[in-house]
Amino acid sequence: MVFFSRMDFSQGNLFGYIEDLQELTIIERPVRRSLKVSAPRGTVLYEPREIASAWACARLPERAGCLHGTRSGQDIQGTSVVANLPVLMRQNPAETLRRVLPKIREVLHVAGVEMQLTAAVSFLTVLQDESVSIHTYSHSFLHIILQNLEHRDAGVSNAWLETLLAVIEALPKETIRHEILNPLVSKAQISQSLQSRLVSCKIMGKLAYKFEAHIVKREILPLVKSLCQDVEYEVRTCMCRQLEHIAQGIGTELTKTVVLPELVELARDEGSSVRLAAFETIVNLLDMFDADDRSQTVLPLVKSFCEKSFKADESILVSLSFHLGKLCNGLYGIFTPEQHLRFLEFYKKLSTLGLQQENGHNDNQLQLQTLEQEKKYISVRKNCAYNFPAMIVFVDPKNFHLELYSIFFCLCHDPEVPVRYTMAISFYEVAKLLNSGVYTIHKELVTLLQDESLEVLDALVGHLPEILELMTTNGGENSGSESKLLSIPDLIPALTTAEQRAATSLKWRTHEKLLQKYACLPHIISSDQIYYRFLHRMLTIILTNNVLPVQKAAARTLCVYLRYNRKQEQRHEVIQKLIEQLGQGKSYWNRLRFLDTCEFIMELFSKSFFCKYFFLPVLELTHDPVANVRMKLCYLLPKVKSTLKIPSDKHLLQQLELCIRKLLCQEKDKDVLTIVKRTVLELDRMDISLDAFQKRFYENDLLDQEKERQEHLLLEMEQLEKEKQQSEGRSTNVNDKIFEKKRRDNKTSSVLAKSMTLSVSGSSSGTSAGKEDKKSKLVRSQSFSTQALHPKYSNIDKCPNKSSATGYTSSVSGMGKSCMLSFTDDTFRTRSTGNSGNATFPSSSSLTTSRNSFNSADQKNNGNKESQSRKMSM
Repeated sequence: MVFFSRMDFSQGNLFGYIEDLQELTIIERPVRRSLKVSAPRGTVLYEPREIASAWACARLPERAGCLHGTRSGQDIQGTSVVANLPVLMRQNPAETLRRVLPKIREVLHVAGVEMQLTAAVSFLTVLQDESVSIHTYSHSFLHIILQNLEHRDAGVSNAWLETLLAVIEALPKETIRHEILNPLVSKAQISQSLQSRLVSCKIMGKLAYKFEAHIVKREILPLVKSLCQDVEYEVRTCMCRQLEHIAQGIGTELTKTVVLPELVELARDEGSSVRLAAFETIVNLLDMFDADDRSQTVLPLVKSFCEKSFKADESILVSLSFHLGKLCNGLYGIFTPEQHLRFLEFYKKLSTLGLQQENGHNDNQLQLQTLEQEKKYISVRKNCAYNFPAMIVFVDPKNFHLELYSIFFCLCHDPEVPVRYTMAISFYEVAKLLNSGVYTIHKELVTLLQDESLEVLDALVGHLPEILELMTTNGGENSGSESKLLSIPDLIPALTTAEQRAATSLKWRTHEKLLQKYACLPHIISSDQIYYRFLHRMLTIILTNNVLPVQKAAARTLCVYLRYNRKQEQRHEVIQKLIEQLGQGKSYWNRLRFLDTCEFIMELFSKSFFCKYFFLPVLELTHDPVANVRMKLCYLLPKVKSTLKIPSDKHLLQQLELCIRKLLCQEKDKDVLTIVKRTVLELDRMDISLDAFQKRFYENDLLDQEKERQEHLLLEMEQLEKEKQQSEGRSTNVNDKIFEKKRRDNKTSSVLAKSMTLSVSGSSSGTSAGKEDKKSKLVRSQSFSTQALHPKYSNIDKCPNKSSATGYTSSVSGMGKSCMLSFTDDTFRTRSTGNSGNATFPSSSSLTTSRNSFNSADQKNNGNKESQSRKMSM
């Protein structure tokens, strides 16, 4: 330290001191050995000269430090200088171009791979930052890029090539012609190295966009033809893949006359990679070919590829399966019915490739598959799963169940996870294409939800709300709101199973994503099913799970369930549990989650709802013994205050101000007190919304009014459902009473028939004097029956069983006095029962009056009986 304190780090004496410091190399080994012993693990050790260079760079201006680092030849410092080149260009471009860039050019000739890659990235960043004009950039940087294009390391060469291709986009045409195109003619000759010819192929693909078609035809297409006939298959493959870019640059006419013949010839090349590149280029250029080219040239080539893929050229099988969907739809217009069916069968064959032996087919014909073959077959089936939506378009969604459902079933139940994963990703596209026929894939949705791989579940959950909405709205005849559960059988068990499997795994992000997507369930299944199967589960996750994002996702989903719950009793129960188990819980962690839940409630519910149920429980946490809870509450107080409306919530505002005063006076924690003071200033600046609409809060008040209207609508719907259930219960009771009345009427009719038989036999044996007595008694009984009826029951014959009551009256009117008296009480009971079956029920006073009238009628009957017996005796 004494030595460093005496040093003068001025620019003039710097290099002399550094040369003196190099004498420290004598003691370098002992120092490094002692450092290795005493230094802790992970410590970076530097040489003395590196330390001196670091001290020097710390004192010098950044530009001089960079120059010194480059001059010293240290790769670490040189790489650092190159990495900081964009920063230097932004700060002082003129000095950087004059002093730093020449040193970088000198060092790059002998630099290592790391510095070369860093330089390629830095040069590209300078171009993107536009630190200098494009003319200055081409003059200073372009030559360095072109010099390093043919680096012996392939990775370095590709990095510089990517930088050059990006530079070509910004360069003017004249610069490209002189600096790039003219040297390219010599670089593309067969006498040049392989790396040089490969670079030339990629550059020509980029240059086709920059020049007009006639220039490309005159100066670039001859080089293209030459490279397509190169002796090395790598060059032919590279040039074949660039034909797509060249064709898009020269237009359809030149593509048909120049590019297509080259592709046909390359498709018959002896190299498999060349044939593969030709096939993929043809598929990508299908839109540029007319119907004649497709039918006469492209279709025969594709048919030959398909025939050879299983027999002689399995190398193209994976690529063919990947592009088959695009190929079938691109050639759809020229297919005959036989060709259409042939390509469909080819796709079906690829979809089950490698599964025949597992399914028990062709055991004797197929040999044991090697590991490479199995991987290839898995890739083929995965590509078929990727192309499944395109094949639905190919066969028409109306024919899905007949043509493709069996393949869809096999791919969803494939033994390999990558195949099922791809099907889970494309499931939403399949559901959209099927539209009204989506009910046919309900079982596969349940299968993928219950898949043993969480990767498959994670892929499916991404579009789960959209899939479920499609299935409930287009799920056939049972897609109405009253039969949501019937449209997707076993959906609820599958959803609960998926959540439990995600909860027990270590992939908490999948669990969080699943809980977030489950917020769509109120639009899919009924409120009661959510309450009994999902809502309490969300509360359990909040209380027991240890991952904060999962707890927050569960809390928000629970608030959504509470928002759409249709029963006030259930809502009150959930609110009470939230306050007791979270807000008043023993664990401070639960109380923190209660505050998170309150944030979601303020987001989803109206201001009046929060103030009614949660405002005071939140303020109670100002007395919480844990500082973290009070701190989080202070951050939340501005949002809490924004829920108040004056003057209706004036008492709540007073409670809020009282709690803040207590915090200011009684808070002992310094951090909490600092946040309280900051919150008080923020609360003072806040404006409280009034009950009436204000211009400043118009949008928020309008949104809050809509939320409040929906909450009232839920209450009204609940009341209507209760009234409907009560009316259904009453109608059930009325039906039971009517049934009981009919049963008693039938019994009374049988008794009446027996009495009539007895009365008729008695009357036939009487004398004429007896008949006269009976007539007088009949008149008196009729007058009694008229007097016995209360005025309120004068319409008693208008009951539903009017015919039976009328029958009783007619029967009684034709009988003797004894028969009339014997059936009077039964007739009254029957009529009163029939009257109780009406929609309007009599009050208790009317029932009491009817009982009194019945009692008075009985007393009169008894009195008449006594008087008549005395007359008979007389």
